[in-house]
Amino acid sequence: MRYRFDLHIHSCLSPCGDLASSPTAIVAKAKAAGLNGIMLADHNTSRNSPALAEACHRQGLPCRFGMEITTAEELHALAVFDTLDAAAAMTDLIYAALPKRVNQPEVFGDQPIVNADDEIEEIEWRLLSAPCRLGVRDIGQSVHALGGLFIASHVDRPTFSVFSQLGAIAGDEGFDAVELTRFANRADWAPKLHGLPILRSSDAHYLHDIGNAYTEADMPDFTVTSLRTALQSRKG
Repeated sequence: MRYRFDLHIHSCLSPCGDLASSPTAIVAKAKAAGLNGIMLADHNTSRNSPALAEACHRQGLPCRFGMEITTAEELHALAVFDTLDAAAAMTDLIYAALPKRVNQPEVFGDQPIVNADDEIEEIEWRLLSAPCRLGVRDIGQSVHALGGLFIASHVDRPTFSVFSQLGAIAGDEGFDAVELTRFANRADWAPKLHGLPILRSSDAHYLHDIGNAYTEADMPDFTVTSLRTALQSRKG
């Protein structure tokens, strides 16, 4: 089956995300945009993934579960898992490594945890926009121990990317793939990526951004195993 997927969509739980971006609204927009595989990648948390799972189940849209982690080096990386339990375990690990600071919504934005009926169940008090104290290599090892994929986010961006923060990819960070934005020229970036597989994602913070960038691949199903195999064919 041909999958058109996006592994990097922010919900209302991300402090920089739009409050209109509930999991249910994201699913509706993703289907309208022709996507048939998605994942929420909220900053340092997967706590809106249960709502995504239910919304996707109702609409028949395949999804995976994960988050976008801010490492100690202040670079962003995606963690992709097959199960809610694995994503929750990674969330617990990151929460334990976040600074014990309370979010200030008037400064950083609101952080609502919602259900599939768009009802607010809780307001996340932690400062999700902060970097955790775990380095990129330690995070990569933890993601792999939980059976996940570890992907360097938007490497072509001038902030919060492995290139902006570390200068280059060394090759031993543990990345399974790298993500380019829709603005990047693949041919320009491929020589810098140590042969790592390349994908594109929207990094959508607003509903209208969903569908602006995606990756396509033939896969038997939308699972971590199939994603890993498909991405190997996209090596730089």
